[in-house]
Amino acid sequence: MKSLGGFATITASAASSQLGAAVGAHAFASIGPAGVVAVRQFVAAAVLLPVARPDPRRFTWAQWWPTIALGLVFATMNLSLYTAVDRIGLGLAVTLEVLGPLCVALAGSRTRWDFLFVVVAAAGVYVLVLPGPSSDWLGIGAGLLAAASWAAYILLNRLVGQRLPGLQAPAAATSVSALLYVPVAVFLVVQGQFNGMAILYAVAAGLFCSVVPYAADVIALRKVPARLFGLVCSVHPVLAALAGLLLLGERLDPHHWAGILLVVTANALAVTCSQWSGSPTVQEET
Repeated sequence: MKSLGGFATITASAASSQLGAAVGAHAFASIGPAGVVAVRQFVAAAVLLPVARPDPRRFTWAQWWPTIALGLVFATMNLSLYTAVDRIGLGLAVTLEVLGPLCVALAGSRTRWDFLFVVVAAAGVYVLVLPGPSSDWLGIGAGLLAAASWAAYILLNRLVGQRLPGLQAPAAATSVSALLYVPVAVFLVVQGQFNGMAILYAVAAGLFCSVVPYAADVIALRKVPARLFGLVCSVHPVLAALAGLLLLGERLDPHHWAGILLVVTANALAVTCSQWSGSPTVQEET
């Protein structure tokens, strides 16, 4: 029952993330990806701080360093993902990003199938991107940076969740990230780029992409094995593609869907086989 509740929490977190990303994309034209991320972090900090009420003066260094690191990961992960979404679309960006959880799952697995999963995932990325002169390499690179950040997010979120009670970890980490984006917000205000609808979209993105997932993930990772978390992460590209289709009008070509399917399959099988083998994942070792 405990794992079932955790599974539902993670699934809701995934759906919320992709819904928020699609909504936030509507503000790109006015304030850009960095502006949306800035507002997201401010909203998340404004909601989580009063609820969690962390007391930084009582933090030990063992609590502080992963919190600061998680804040840096928040800042990097969100900006790189939104840059990728802006350049290559939501479905493609999130498919690249999900390579992060896949790497975490493979790092904790010691089966002979690992190499096969890597090959399948690599084939999926190739089919998805179809590299060529017209490829948006900046967008692809941003998606891969988001993948590395998501892997770090999984590991750090589980670690700080063990060292800090309640929602103190995501609240403190989000505050660190929000401080880093103050200059971005000041610049946009001075330039007069903020408008009512842009702020509304960005605030909604903050609620759906930051507040709900950050809180849900840190709670769920206390209840379920990290492998199950990685398995649910496999559905993110599908949810992102659907959100992009319904909310942004993004239509994917057959090769895009084929690439998404290959990456999702590699991720799901890697996590499942790791569970069968009984190998601990990196998250569970921390």
